Amino acid sequence: MINISLAQIKPSLGNIAKNAEIHFKHIEDAIKKNQDLIAFPELSLSGYNLRDLVYDVALNEESNIIQRLKEYSKEISIVAGFVYEDNRHLFYNSCGYFESGKIVHLHKKVFLPNYTMFEESRYFAAGNNFKAFDTKYFKCGMLICEDALHLSSILTLSRQNVDTIFVVSNSPARGIFEDSFYPKELWYNTLKYIATNLTVNVVFVNRVGVEEGVTFWGGSTAFSPFGKSIIELKLFDEQVKDITFDRKEIRRARIHSPFFRDEDFKMVKKFVEDFGDSNEH
Repeated sequence: MINISLAQIKPSLGNIAKNAEIHFKHIEDAIKKNQDLIAFPELSLSGYNLRDLVYDVALNEESNIIQRLKEYSKEISIVAGFVYEDNRHLFYNSCGYFESGKIVHLHKKVFLPNYTMFEESRYFAAGNNFKAFDTKYFKCGMLICEDALHLSSILTLSRQNVDTIFVVSNSPARGIFEDSFYPKELWYNTLKYIATNLTVNVVFVNRVGVEEGVTFWGGSTAFSPFGKSIIELKLFDEQVKDITFDRKEIRRARIHSPFFRDEDFKMVKKFVEDFGDSNEH
């Protein structure tokens, strides 16, 4: 069993000190409630539309805020998003999993959107892998927003036998039609597909607030390995809600729907060997 707090917050653009204090407050509240883990959205420590501010808000392993999160992680596991600067001075849209006083896993966003209102690849370097990692509770995978919308990320994590996937996001409220709210439909359908077909737990934490005219819609949620939505946070408002995952639920789902067992990775491998990475088939 694991008790998780979903922290749907409203970061201030570029104000990393203020955002860190928001994190610390919610972390301390979660510790008081004996939660096992708290998860924040994509770039939760910096805000999203950073542009040239990327270089001013970047953190590394030695940064005071990172050290503070490591200290908190001795009492509670933490998922938090930030700009990571490596020793080559490359900057990544990153998300860290903090546990037992260290960063257990740092995921660097692979698929950087660079269309319509998005221009992430202008400022960030791209990550190049999706690695599963062991925690005190589950074998986990991490996806940052657009990462989750690509089949390669899902297939790769499934091949590594994950049982819980965290999807952190800065999804904007674009594509609102008379009869539908496109971003919510897109994300909930995607998350349900991942949970159902990989028979894994899925946690989705999206931010709220407005940055330079762009509104973020929230609606953080979690899906069981049966593809059932077990919580749905408010649209457009800050909120923190708690969920519980039971490991036995994964076992039950994989007995009921053995999609994971029956996946044919050898067929995928042969396809790649035969045709390479070309789209022309």
